[in-house]
Amino acid sequence: MLSQARELRRVIQDRAKLIMNDRADLCLAAGFDGVHLGQDDLSPAAARQIFQDAGQPQLWVGFSTHNPDQLREADQMRVDYIAVGPVFATTSKANPDPVIGVEGVRRARQATKKPLVAIGGITRQNCKSVLDSGADAVAVISDVVESPGKSTEDFLRLLG
Repeated sequence: MLSQARELRRVIQDRAKLIMNDRADLCLAAGFDGVHLGQDDLSPAAARQIFQDAGQPQLWVGFSTHNPDQLREADQMRVDYIAVGPVFATTSKANPDPVIGVEGVRRARQATKKPLVAIGGITRQNCKSVLDSGADAVAVISDVVESPGKSTEDFLRLLG
């Protein structure tokens, strides 16, 4: 994993953020830019405390939401972004929440002023439609796993 992180860091430089899923401790160890937390993970406040204790208070904390109630709760939290999804069907989760589609992204955009990150089934083929729906950014897992460097370069070129 660390070798893939180094490869991605080389490709993205300062044009994107490397976010560790679920694990604030591994985020620190790998030198990532932040941690992404789900509904059943460590709380955003606890992750902030870990980063503060490590002398890294500038690291990002993001939080996943899957419905309007969760989005409203997350909007009250001290998070750097709110993720919404899954936008499309995803193979990254064993039991994913129901797909919200680009219309769900549009509704989420209307519900918060915080940065909005679309997650779930995001590919090079559909990322532009997601951004056009109101997302500020996209989170990608499956479409970068096989060839992280090339896929990331493709995304960065597509997203300009």
